[in-house]
Amino acid sequence: QVQLVESGGGLVQPGGSLRLSCAASGFTFHYSAIGWFRQAPGKEREGVSCIRNRDGSTYYAGSVKGRFTISRDNAKNTVYLQMNSLKPEDTAVYYCAITRCSDYQVFGSWGQGTQVTVSS
Repeated sequence: QVQLVESGGGLVQPGGSLRLSCAASGFTFHYSAIGWFRQAPGKEREGVSCIRNRDGSTYYAGSVKGRFTISRDNAKNTVYLQMNSLKPEDTAVYYCAITRCSDYQVFGSWGQGTQVTVSS
């Protein structure tokens, strides 16, 4: 079955960096666009970034543009999210999902997520 496993979260100081990984299985990865989402306490889940399958086009929410970089390795069935210049407001549980990048429509279920905490 479709499985997406997020990893790489942790505690980091403001201005620091983390790289999240999303390992995929159970579907044809190189045919699928993948998105990263996050949910902070008391807030709705929001789309952060997305990468298309066909041409590798990338999309970013305004709040992370210029700080986060999404990439994919089709040989490893993995999508990465490099997060630099982290801010306390980036604190959230981060999830990946099969996504339509144009509107962040999600197809299928969510993984367990990985916690990112930005704090001094």
